[in-house]
Amino acid sequence: MHFNAAHKLYNPKWDEEKNIEVFGKCANTNWHGHNYELIVTLKGEVNEDTGFLIDAKLVCKILDEQVCEKLDHKNLNLDVEFMKDTMSSTENLAIAIWNQITPHLPPNVKLHRVKLFETPRICAEYYGN
Repeated sequence: MHFNAAHKLYNPKWDEEKNIEVFGKCANTNWHGHNYELIVTLKGEVNEDTGFLIDAKLVCKILDEQVCEKLDHKNLNLDVEFMKDTMSSTENLAIAIWNQITPHLPPNVKLHRVKLFETPRICAEYYGN
């Protein structure tokens, strides 16, 4: 799945100088954006009758409704309820996405990994608690 979102990395406990020292351009007052790529890995027993763990259409529906619709073309710091009061790093966003997906999976399907690319060279992988 893909989505585009803006954010800035900024710790309100620090002054602007410290934020720029730690986060560099990512602390830009006017925000910056990324074209995120999301890869989700599921695990469980394959259904003998269908040959599926889960129908791919259902996975796409869950990801679209619970993640992409809530993140696409949004400001992660201001517009996304499940990111409220959370530093909008790729790592924290991957954890938040995990928490958005998990309650919507059928009982026989477990989330194994959320891999989130912020750029082609920067990504975070989360495997749950």
